[in-house]
Amino acid sequence: MTIKTQIWVLFTEEMKLFNLFGRLKSNVIGMIHVGALPGTPLNRAAISEITEEACREAEIYHHAGLDGLIIENMHDIPYTLEVGPEVCASMTAVCAAVRGLYPSWPLGVQILSAANQSALAVALASGLDFIRAEGFVFSHVADEGLLNACAGELLRYRRSIGAEHIQIFTDIKKKHSAHALTSDVSIAETAQAAEFFLSDGVIVTGTATGAQADPEELREVTQSVRIPVLIGSGVTHDNVEHYLQASAMIIGSHFKKGGYWANGVDTERVKRLMGKMHELRE
Repeated sequence: MTIKTQIWVLFTEEMKLFNLFGRLKSNVIGMIHVGALPGTPLNRAAISEITEEACREAEIYHHAGLDGLIIENMHDIPYTLEVGPEVCASMTAVCAAVRGLYPSWPLGVQILSAANQSALAVALASGLDFIRAEGFVFSHVADEGLLNACAGELLRYRRSIGAEHIQIFTDIKKKHSAHALTSDVSIAETAQAAEFFLSDGVIVTGTATGAQADPEELREVTQSVRIPVLIGSGVTHDNVEHYLQASAMIIGSHFKKGGYWANGVDTERVKRLMGKMHELRE
């Protein structure tokens, strides 16, 4: 690749991110863990109640000045490797309601487990901007089973449904997983593979939800690829300065009451972190 081509690629990827969030670094993306959906073991609420709560949490995040939002069905435990139409329909209802409140706010969706094509379909129907995808490159063993790489099928599906404007941010060496199968492949090499397979950005995480990502891994991956690098777990008020070079930080657990992902959003926690972010950005 010539220097001119490298500059063009870098410019293109940066512009896609800039056009989405309005800045290239330190974007904060809030997480909404929607209530357990119909058909899942923990479901206790109607879709109308689940949607109302998601919209309430979105209002908290938006009022605090976050740069974007992602909606996820994390309460649907235990996860399966295939999701039913009821999950897609429910997530579309929730996402469309949030989009209706905030027509121009960057919004994304993730559907567990690794239901990446379903997430694309939901994003397209709801008018969202991006998805978070698991298992994009390299097979690995997750707590719900074996996840195989899906980049080829996923990007062909995106093209076939006319959703190429929806960006796909992809986890690498993802949390809640064993990576013995790819122990000879570094996180930087994994990121490079995702870039080669046309990921719009890679996500670095800790070992589990709420677990701090390794700042050294952020540095290593950032130096290895030209696409955006996001942090996907463990960012808090006390450590956020270690991740300012990330393109974006997806924050869920820290924004919840008691810092626990399954609780509701704590307004004061959100305000406190965003206050610090505004100071660090100056």
